[in-house]
Amino acid sequence: MNVNKGRSERMPNILLIDDDRELTDMLAEYLAGEDFGVEAVHDGQSGETEALSGRYDIVVLDVMLPRLSGIEVLRRIRRSSSIPVLLLTARGDDVDRISGLDLGADDYVPKPCSPGELVARLRAILRRVSNSQSDAALEAISSGLLRLWPGMRKAEWRNEPLELTGTEFSLLEELARNAGHVVSKDQLSLNALGRALTPYDRRVDVHISSIRYKLGPRPDGQPWILGIRGRGYQLASD
Repeated sequence: MNVNKGRSERMPNILLIDDDRELTDMLAEYLAGEDFGVEAVHDGQSGETEALSGRYDIVVLDVMLPRLSGIEVLRRIRRSSSIPVLLLTARGDDVDRISGLDLGADDYVPKPCSPGELVARLRAILRRVSNSQSDAALEAISSGLLRLWPGMRKAEWRNEPLELTGTEFSLLEELARNAGHVVSKDQLSLNALGRALTPYDRRVDVHISSIRYKLGPRPDGQPWILGIRGRGYQLASD
């Protein structure tokens, strides 16, 4: 199913992967009204194929799917693509949410969700990963072994490409701009995730854990991103 309003300017293209056809029909109609191009598929295998086709700007992925689970689809997507992924999870299912964030999901929304909330989350993610071509955005941010090009969403670590999800890039950019200083979790959540931190919200922690893994340890065995108890996180400047 494809819904497109036919506007002359380029609309963000969304892939919905959910086996609830009534829900996807409703969401597709709503999202089209919000100036998104939308296509829906209804099983995990088709979802994986479409997500890796290069036709979409963002994926909305349900965890509970036939043929392949949403978590397995996400795992396969992340093997070769950094396309933003927003998970739809069962309300109260922390295991799937944490697993999804560990595997590189950019955010999650519990089902049932309001279309308005979904649109807000999608726009927040797309803003974070948008490729601004201004001269300022093309300037590199350097901190020790790390170089970031925000406009191109490109990262290098030890002079090698560093593969990051959109959310991971935004978090690392915020830390790099403040290298050597502690950045509070509230600031990281607001500036990098686009939302205020809420009680028991572990999104920042889970994404930081993933970035730490990709950077590897420092020579002394400590992580490059230090957790300062009760204060936040700090990117080591040396």
